[in-house]
Amino acid sequence: MPTKKAEADSGGRKSARPVSLKELAAHLGLSPTTLSLVLNESPLAVSIPQETKDRIFAAARGFNYRPNFLARSLRARRSYTLGVLVPEVSDGYAAMVLSGVEDYLLQEGYFYILASHRHKPELIDHYPKLFFDRRVEGLIAVDTQCHQRPPLPVVSVSGHEDVVGVTNIVLDHERAAHLALEYLVQLGHRQIAFIKGQDFSSDTWVRWRSICDVAARLGIKIQSSPIVQLEGDSPSPEVGYVAAQKLLAKGKPFTALFAFNDISAIGAIRAFLEAGRRVPEDISVIGFDDIHAAAFHNPALTTIRQPLWQMGKLAAETLLKRIAGGPEAVYPEILTVEPELVIRQSTSEAPRPDAVNRRARKGS
Repeated sequence: MPTKKAEADSGGRKSARPVSLKELAAHLGLSPTTLSLVLNESPLAVSIPQETKDRIFAAARGFNYRPNFLARSLRARRSYTLGVLVPEVSDGYAAMVLSGVEDYLLQEGYFYILASHRHKPELIDHYPKLFFDRRVEGLIAVDTQCHQRPPLPVVSVSGHEDVVGVTNIVLDHERAAHLALEYLVQLGHRQIAFIKGQDFSSDTWVRWRSICDVAARLGIKIQSSPIVQLEGDSPSPEVGYVAAQKLLAKGKPFTALFAFNDISAIGAIRAFLEAGRRVPEDISVIGFDDIHAAAFHNPALTTIRQPLWQMGKLAAETLLKRIAGGPEAVYPEILTVEPELVIRQSTSEAPRPDAVNRRARKGS
């Protein structure tokens, strides 16, 4: 039986040094195997009483027990490590997806190695090879195209390439376009400007194709609409700011803007305000993604929400299932998630046509 001093330690005060699994088992009067099953959340632990599990976790906290990750890996001949490849890490799309990945992997006891390629083709090609050399068990690619069949399971978030061995998690872009454009039409907008994504973004062309298809069905004339494309790989709102300045310089009247993402929408709003165009009184603005900053911008941004955290979690969950199933297991090729329209203060009813034309004639 454990001593009173040991009981006090396990109940609250942490011991000075971490203990081994064997020492912890001896303190509890249980076998190391039992502790291993519980602490690793093994399916075989289902037969162990909950009271015993609670005692084990309490003692592990009290004695500052830390599992030996290396020993676990050597015993199982596995690394319990995944590779995660992103374009960049900033307050935006990739960071929110990564949050979902990280939360799920922590829950499941996995480690991950993160690399950002900054849209450089040589790094996109090289980093997966480095991951595999470091014995990762699979790869999550975020907004990063996979062109070749990988040697290990891969889940691609916003991937659109049909590659053997890759599961693509994609948004229903046609539904997203319909939500945004139908809402603007209901507000009376017919003259709509568009900011397209950069060429390197995985979603640029599938999203634009969806916008064109939906616009045709709603009677919106894309051919006569003011359209610009984002340039540069900066994650800053500056790229949207520059794009909006180009829209204004075209001199074509528009009452609403559908931007490629929230970051560019925020930059565009700044450009409009500097040019004397009020948002939403003169120009309504819709973004895309629903990043954290969207709700706190002034005005708060109307946007198409992608379930980014859920997409990251789904990627991690899917990859671990594929790893558990082995190389011959059947895997999903495509998993589709649904968008949502989030209405805030950056959109309103379209202004009168005479006011729009007067503004356009004045220019920026």
